[in-house]
Amino acid sequence: MDGSVAGASRPDIKLTISNKADSPFVAGRRKFFRYRDLGVSAATGGKLRAQVMEAVTGMTEPTGWHTHQCEAQFIYILKGWVELEFEDGTRTRSGIGDAILIPGGMKHNEIATSDDVEILELSIPGDMATQPCDPPSGLSKA
Repeated sequence: MDGSVAGASRPDIKLTISNKADSPFVAGRRKFFRYRDLGVSAATGGKLRAQVMEAVTGMTEPTGWHTHQCEAQFIYILKGWVELEFEDGTRTRSGIGDAILIPGGMKHNEIATSDDVEILELSIPGDMATQPCDPPSGLSKA
């Protein structure tokens, strides 16, 4: 079997197995998190990124309003909780087993986390820039 599906060629994606003990920590956006790279970006040629964000300390202040330049950001809460607010006025405290898909370019603000939060984060594409922005009208700057 050649790995193709109904005549289609296999995508240029490599098998990757990431063991926690061998997954490197990489630089990240927030000083209160450490980021563990799961090797997905390298295996997909940058089409997808997967990392685990682990609390170093609980958040001491909100991140401030920002957007991500990507198609989408997906987070899944593995441990603890995170509180976020979004440009449409939605505010949520999400805990273990909860998931959030944030469309690229959507204004949002991380308000608080538990001291032990751990989050699986995926982004499409893998290179996800973060851009500070003004809060949506009617919502706080914090």
